[in-house]
Amino acid sequence: MAKLDPTQCILYSGAAQGAESAFGAAAEKLGMPEVNFTFEGHSDARHRGIRVLTPEELEQGDVSLSYVSRLMDRSFPDTKLFKRVLQTIWFQVNHGQEIFVVGRILPNGTVKGGTGWGAEFAKLCNKPLHVFDQEQDGWFRWRGDAFEPDAEPRIQHPHFCGTGTRFLDASGQAAIDALYERSFAA
Repeated sequence: MAKLDPTQCILYSGAAQGAESAFGAAAEKLGMPEVNFTFEGHSDARHRGIRVLTPEELEQGDVSLSYVSRLMDRSFPDTKLFKRVLQTIWFQVNHGQEIFVVGRILPNGTVKGGTGWGAEFAKLCNKPLHVFDQEQDGWFRWRGDAFEPDAEPRIQHPHFCGTGTRFLDASGQAAIDALYERSFAA
């Protein structure tokens, strides 16, 4: 399989510290454009490709917290900040044709934290979903009803989403770097 030309691809992300920042830094090294969806007042770790969403745009990505809580079998804070984060994740996943997440897969098949909404939304949209589980130190792919090991995934769509935990560890950083190396021509 041929590697993609990074200058012909776009990373959709959210500019937060951790995984999103690492996806963005790796994209920048390759000269790849990135779009980082954010909102007024958000603390962004990256400033390249920032796309500040208006309140009207954020409403497009609105989702019921009770729905998300039931879907993921846990509760989330009912705060304006958290709702805005979920709304920006909607934009990231909506624009990406393939979704890459770094975090932790929980026993119920969801991904830990707010990042989990991005993974669930990707499932609902039937988009290819790859999750690097930092605790298991490995990639997994959603196969429609469960995650299965996915030793060395490659980015195959020029418009992809890279998102994940704010608490990126060394294995997560190495996974992002190796993913880009496997996927893009130098």
